Amino acid sequence: MPTSIIMKDTSRTDAAELPTGWTAARDRIAGLPGGGLNIAHEALDRHVAGGHGNQPALIWLGKDGTRRVLSYAELAADAARFANVLQTHGIARGERLFLLSGRVPALYAATLGALKAGVVVSPLFAAFGPEPVRARMEIGEAAVLVTTAQHYARKVAPWRDKMPGLRLVLIIGDEAPEGCVALGPAMAAAPDRFETVATDAEDMALLHFTSGTTGLPKGVVHVHEAVVAHAETGRLALDLRPGDIYWCTADPGWVTGMSYGIISPLCNRVTMLVDEAEFDLDRWYTILESERVQVWYTAPTAIRMMMRAGPEAAEGRDFGALRFLASVGEPLNAECVLWGQKVFGLPFHDNWWQSETGGIMIGNTAEMDIKPGAMGKPLLGITAGIVSVEGEAVTELPAGKSGELALRPGWPSMMRAYLGQPERYEKCFRGGWYLTGDLAMCDSDGYFWFVGRADDLIKSAGHLIGPFEVESALIEHPAVAEAAVIGIPDETAGEVVKAFVTLKSGFEADAALERELRGHARKRLGPAVAPREIVFRDSLPRTRSGKIMRRLLRARELGLPEGDLSTLEGDAR
Repeated sequence: MPTSIIMKDTSRTDAAELPTGWTAARDRIAGLPGGGLNIAHEALDRHVAGGHGNQPALIWLGKDGTRRVLSYAELAADAARFANVLQTHGIARGERLFLLSGRVPALYAATLGALKAGVVVSPLFAAFGPEPVRARMEIGEAAVLVTTAQHYARKVAPWRDKMPGLRLVLIIGDEAPEGCVALGPAMAAAPDRFETVATDAEDMALLHFTSGTTGLPKGVVHVHEAVVAHAETGRLALDLRPGDIYWCTADPGWVTGMSYGIISPLCNRVTMLVDEAEFDLDRWYTILESERVQVWYTAPTAIRMMMRAGPEAAEGRDFGALRFLASVGEPLNAECVLWGQKVFGLPFHDNWWQSETGGIMIGNTAEMDIKPGAMGKPLLGITAGIVSVEGEAVTELPAGKSGELALRPGWPSMMRAYLGQPERYEKCFRGGWYLTGDLAMCDSDGYFWFVGRADDLIKSAGHLIGPFEVESALIEHPAVAEAAVIGIPDETAGEVVKAFVTLKSGFEADAALERELRGHARKRLGPAVAPREIVFRDSLPRTRSGKIMRRLLRARELGLPEGDLSTLEGDAR
């Protein structure tokens, strides 16, 4: 059962006025002066027009120690230059532009400039190999690619001639291979003014790809009206206020890094911090301290990696500027919430959403008491329920019952389609609900608790076991850094629970510790739910967005097809 601890968050000093539904949220959006709605206008141009052009929009920290600051006016000018580059090369409204780059300033200018020009933006993970890049660009019918010379040579050049629709490849920097255009000189020659294309609220703006267990990746379509939800949920769920120093550690190749690493912070006129480097514990602590970060949005995986190093790694640091901590990517274990309170003096606020929802749907807001381990409550304007689905029949379940998490359709950032897959899209909606595929429970206080993905559920001797509950119990043990749980076939019980565990520094993987962990889990969960077997690993397979890939563990354990591995971070075996 979920922990009953309730922890009051006293970090909020002033209560924001809450809107009624989405009406007030839409009223906060300026809209284009001549009519229409465009994400880039809401993120940049309206702030410049409102006299805030000198405010820093982006603080960029390079791997080599470089620190660069771009104001709202400077970023708006760069976006306009990029839009002019696209126009010069004949790229029209509605065509698709793909991004394949690390976190460098040009990526942010390209994103906003493309949106400004009415061009659809589709981000890719820079760590993707050639096949995932090609598959997504073919599905998305790419007309433009923004990338680096290194990525182009290894991942695109070998097959570019097989994709004639890819008319323009822009290479970040001052030089480009044959058949490509160097972005640096092109930007330098372009005017710094561009009249924003009068896109409609329902015009396609973003195309995010999400992988399934089998088959090709799904192209999730979002429109310019999504900006209403991006802006409002950042204010409500992340407590973003104008002028804040805000750090979202997610890569823009992932939907969080786009929605809350670019669009939401700029729409809320904060100063967003971007670190080019990958996770490094000392570097991250130094950034939080030296840049005086106020709002920090990161992944549970990163939090658990910090926990693994121990609280002593943060000793002597001054984190006094921090006001609000939040996390997303996978469910946040209660231990992570409490650890935030211990090390930073603030709890981490979990929230829940998907690529398909486009923005945060359920969260622990600054005004709420926190139940560590809970996803929180639906944000204003969102109606969520726990349902049972049998054929076409959808029945809402009472508090305390586990079932599929469902949302009433109609919020601004709801996906409008799976690109080219209308039947797959229609299957997500039934009985007046959007069916998320996640299993959850709502308690009597209206807090939602994650149970697991529907396809991760373990059925053992008549018990339905959510892996997250077992993983959370294991993580409570002082030796455990991370845990992943799967079901394996058993002649008697149907399935039994098997756990994979990584340890914190200072603990040794041996038979005695394995017995101790199984005993801890049996005491915490009962013998029917506790794992029968625990295996120690140096690392667990994760997506680049931080989610542990349970289905990959199960496939490797049982010798099953591994499915789409394009989002796998390395190859943790």
